[in-house]
Formats: sequence, C-alpha cells, structure tokens
Amino acid sequence: MATSPNFTNSTKAQYTSDPITQYICDHSLRLTPEQTELIEYTKTLPGRIPFMLGSIHEAQFFQVLLRLMNCKRCIEVGTLTGCTTLTIALALPDDGQIVTLDVDDQYIRKDLWKRAGVDKKVQVRIKPALESLQELLNEEYGENSFDFIFIDADKESYMKYYEISLKLIRPNGLIAVDNTLYQGKILDPNNNEESTKVMRQFNEHIKNDQRIDVSFLRLGDGTTLCRKK
Repeated sequence: MATSPNFTNSTKAQYTSDPITQYICDHSLRLTPEQTELIEYTKTLPGRIPFMLGSIHEAQFFQVLLRLMNCKRCIEVGTLTGCTTLTIALALPDDGQIVTLDVDDQYIRKDLWKRAGVDKKVQVRIKPALESLQELLNEEYGENSFDFIFIDADKESYMKYYEISLKLIRPNGLIAVDNTLYQGKILDPNNNEESTKVMRQFNEHIKNDQRIDVSFLRLGDGTTLCRKK
C-alpha cells in the first residue's frame, strides 16, 4: 500500500513539522472517528493525492463559521475523498445540505459519511464543476441561494468558480478559497508555472474586488474568506 509523501515544506496541519502548528492542533482539533479514518485513508493514496487534502484545522475553522452563521446550504468545489465534505456536513443542521462537486468519485468514501450519520445531507455531482455550478445557478437554485461555498479544485478555473459562486452566495454569505498561498510559489519571481501565475492574478483580483469584504489568512496553504456585501 502506498504511503503518504514527505512534504517537508507543507503548511498543512496533517504534514507540517512546525511545532506551533502542532501545538495548535493538539489543543484544538476534535476529530470524530470517521474523520480520523478518512484522513488516514487519504494519506495512503498514490502520488500527490494525499497532499490535495485540505488542512484539517482549516476545515474545523469552517465548522465554527458555519455554526455562527446558522448555515443550511453549502457548496464544495472539489471533493477528493470527502474529508472536508464530512467536516462541513457535521456542522450543518439535520435539514442542511452540502452539494459537493468533482469530476471523479474514485476516492470518495461515502461509507464513512453514512457511518457518521451525515450521508443524507450530502449531494454529490460528478461532472466538470463549472457545469454543475451553472446548473445550480440557472436551472435549480438561482442567485443568492447558498450560505457558504468552499473552492478547492483546479487552480486554472479559480476565477470562473469564484465569479459564479459570487452569484450563488447570498448577501452576507461566505466564500472560502483554499491554496491562496500556493505553497509559497506565488512569492517566487522565478516561478512562472501557469497555475502559479493564475493564483497571483486571482489574489490581486480578490484584493481589489469591492463586492466583498476580504480576509486573507495564513491558515493551511492560505485561506481567503470573502463575505458578499
């Protein structure tokens, strides 16, 4: 069985060796058995897949926000194994819903959602996320229909995900965007990979977008919170 890669420069809680981050996790994380099993399962997957898992302390922070906002309807762009999906679903009321979008369900652990008792809150859509978002906007829910949206998928499409999400999210709702520090690559002037350039442009766009209030946090691999005015 594959083992998790050694991401020595990772800022994600499940991989970093930073003692402060470890202390924070040791004194704040409250994982259910299903969350723990899903995290450990994700770490066994091949290649860079384990590193694609969102930071576990970032996801728990979302739970606090969701409960404070009394959120009932959420979208997740990028499911992977469904760990963040599970974490969000646990924070929703019994009649809450998270619509999670991905192009592949190969690694999703629906059995753990069921064991955790949240499977009825989760709706999975397997197709390009832009198509699913357009359907949610144009054919099903319409504008201003969701309380919280989490974007954590292919970086090249971030701007499009964000613009559609800004229509779907209600006023005073929250869009959370992952990987906005992008492993520090955005700070390297010699790094001109397409995904890095896209993330630099995205961050500049968010900085100047007057439709939102913004908070850029050094949480996980960079978490940007956007409150729709």
